[in-house]
Amino acid sequence: MRQTIEDLPVEHGLPVDWGLAARTAARLTSSGPPATVAEAAELVARLRSDAAVAEGHVRDVTGLGAGLPLLPADVVDRPAWASAAVDGMRSLTDGARLPATPRLARAVTARTAGLQIGGVLAYLGGRVLGQYDPFGGADRQGRLLLVAPNVHAAQQALDVPSTDFGMWVCLHEATHRLQFTAVPWLREHFAAEVGSLLSIAQPEGLAERLPEALRALRDSRGDALALVELLQGPEQRLVLDRLLALTTLLEGHADHVMDAAGPEVVPSVVTIRRRFTARRRGGGLIDRVLRALLGVEAKVRQYAVGAAFTRHVVLAAGMDGFNTVWTNPDTLPLRSELEDPAAWLRRVGP
Repeated sequence: MRQTIEDLPVEHGLPVDWGLAARTAARLTSSGPPATVAEAAELVARLRSDAAVAEGHVRDVTGLGAGLPLLPADVVDRPAWASAAVDGMRSLTDGARLPATPRLARAVTARTAGLQIGGVLAYLGGRVLGQYDPFGGADRQGRLLLVAPNVHAAQQALDVPSTDFGMWVCLHEATHRLQFTAVPWLREHFAAEVGSLLSIAQPEGLAERLPEALRALRDSRGDALALVELLQGPEQRLVLDRLLALTTLLEGHADHVMDAAGPEVVPSVVTIRRRFTARRRGGGLIDRVLRALLGVEAKVRQYAVGAAFTRHVVLAAGMDGFNTVWTNPDTLPLRSELEDPAAWLRRVGP
């Protein structure tokens, strides 16, 4: 008797061939800009130590993390970052409870997803300066990565002092590490929200909404987030709103802190910020299209919105007042409050 897909055994979990994703990213990722052995060795050693020094400065600015150990970073090349990113994504999504999928269909989907994720990571691997993965590392308790060839390339492109730029990047990533290590509930809360988003079944009528979603994508000038939101059901949208609000807060807070550390820590901070912001907005046509399709443009907007929220609250209530956001999940700003910090101040009242 002929067997159909529906007759095949089913499996649960996120259908991604993670091994294929890692191999694809490694194959497509370029090695990075040229540098002498001495230059590379000096940069790697400096970034490792700067990460610990930077976190000390971050603690001075934020008032968070007193008593925690000051740790160095893992300085890696582009393929190693992509491999770590695959590992972190797999760890984060392992616990997702997804609807059962027929084994044959799952195998095809997993391979396609693996190729897609590998391609995306290869693209991002040439641009990411650093990353704190709260679920990475051998013990799954977090890992701070700095991508040395990308830091070197960006510093050369911006024509700013190497020591200043390296410390500036470390300030941002050390802030992310401190957010997750100094706020005890944040790591599990973030994982739970991602798990909730992945576990919600796709709503019916997806095909019928696709024309409207494509029109919205055109009207929003390539904002991939607009497409994602329109293709989601109400339950998914609520979870996505919370996740977007949280990641916007985390990125904006880190951007604020890296500049608030001031010229005493990074003497050329004003020049670096001006040139780096212009670089974020730039790029050729193909690069801008890829960034829009991958949601990178939405990420850039997150930095600006989150930093403006942080700056407003710090000016109004001081850093101690701002730190009320870390009390519990209910004190995190809503997505609407990020654009209206006064509303968060009225609701939470630090």
